Amino acid sequence: MTISINAAFDSGNIVVDGIDGTSARLSIRKDRESDFFQWFHFRVNCAVGDPLEFVISGLGDSAYPDGWPGYAACASSDREHWFRLDTDYDAATGTLTIRHAAESQILYIAYFAPYSMERHHDLVASVAECEGVTYRCLGTSLEGQPIDCLEMGTGDTQVWLYARQHPGESMAEWWMEGALEKLTDPADPHARSLLRKCRFHIVPNMNPDGSRRGHLRTNFAGVNLNREWDTPSAEKSPEVLCVRNAMDETGVDWAMDVHGDEAIPAVFLAGFEGIPSLQPHQLDKYKAFEKALAANSPDFQTELGYGESKPGEANLSMSTTQLAERFGAVSMTIEMPFKDNRDLPDPVQGWSPERSKLLAHACLATLDQML
Repeated sequence: MTISINAAFDSGNIVVDGIDGTSARLSIRKDRESDFFQWFHFRVNCAVGDPLEFVISGLGDSAYPDGWPGYAACASSDREHWFRLDTDYDAATGTLTIRHAAESQILYIAYFAPYSMERHHDLVASVAECEGVTYRCLGTSLEGQPIDCLEMGTGDTQVWLYARQHPGESMAEWWMEGALEKLTDPADPHARSLLRKCRFHIVPNMNPDGSRRGHLRTNFAGVNLNREWDTPSAEKSPEVLCVRNAMDETGVDWAMDVHGDEAIPAVFLAGFEGIPSLQPHQLDKYKAFEKALAANSPDFQTELGYGESKPGEANLSMSTTQLAERFGAVSMTIEMPFKDNRDLPDPVQGWSPERSKLLAHACLATLDQML
């Protein structure tokens, strides 16, 4: 029997170069108007027991070739529970080989557990129904999708949480789901405490066009939104423009930009050390948060991560540095792995939606401590 493969759905991305029985030769479509590619998501129709083999080629030219060694593809038969598959990468040929003995007639395979736009709309609708929550549409994307913002809390400290500037980093919206679940749980003591101290402004998905199109890193115009924060425009990056305008209205005291990292097998923070107007108390609060989060969550660590910018050399086109410079905010980027967490590996699921959500709980509990 010959398998069939399809990716004509929300966040789908694969090119079928050839099928031979239960094996397929595949490649990944680039982001529109961009050379970025790494995200894949496709559906396989097969028979139970089929020895499936998928060879994805051309990955030496992908956005992050260092992301493939040690990586295992995600799969699901019900689109709820995601597990990892037997995966090998040949750096010499730039090919990723995925193997699996089929246990169901339909199998979804993805770079990470997807977070669909339908689930996004369900999340926004359900949270907007909660007591004390205000919904705002901050603007629209280039393709006309809403940039949704959920606001809650009665305190004076302005906290902005935003995710998925890079749409292929779907763990970021799983993190958001966890954060919103915690903040809207009336029995959660950290949530009650935080909502008295803070006014939260939460944007679960800043790049709905790229998310729906199956992009890794860019919006409809092929623009990396996290390089637009110094000079966003209505023509290229209205998603950033409308969010930054809303931030100008409220001010920003604390901010967290939620991401995933392709190569580093760990959870870590990136800060704003190189901004021109860096204040010692500002950096002290960031470092204190980092230390407290490491104590609160065994999934978080401080050994692996990005290097710090030299004084005055921060890239102000990125949101974390722009907000720290613009508002004097304690801002940070949190990165989760596409691979497994090196320190606490899970051979079945690797880094997962569930762990992303629990990390959000830990981040909010830590923020409550800081305040």
